[in-house]
Amino acid sequence: RAIGVDLLNNPDLVANDAVISFKTALWFWMTPQSSKPSCHDVITGRWSPSSADLAAGRFPGYGTVTNIINGGLECGIGVDTRVQDRIRFYKRYCDMFGLEYGDKLACFS
Repeated sequence: RAIGVDLLNNPDLVANDAVISFKTALWFWMTPQSSKPSCHDVITGRWSPSSADLAAGRFPGYGTVTNIINGGLECGIGVDTRVQDRIRFYKRYCDMFGLEYGDKLACFS
């Protein structure tokens, strides 16, 4: 509904319609997820963690973006190659744009 399409009854539209796919990606990036902030607010520095966030291991930095996107599968389980791969891609793009990486890149703990 947030993007003006009934995806609950038509989930295949995400895979089959490029515009809808892009809209869902932007929606996910910009929208807070449950008790987690939006990826956008984290990566732009607009988000400040609450005491509950800190207790859950969410700190300002790229690691929290991973936690938002795939935290249930990749975070808090120790070193994980999926997280390491994600960090390598992040660093690659930071290097391409001449940006600093920042702190707290992982969500291992």
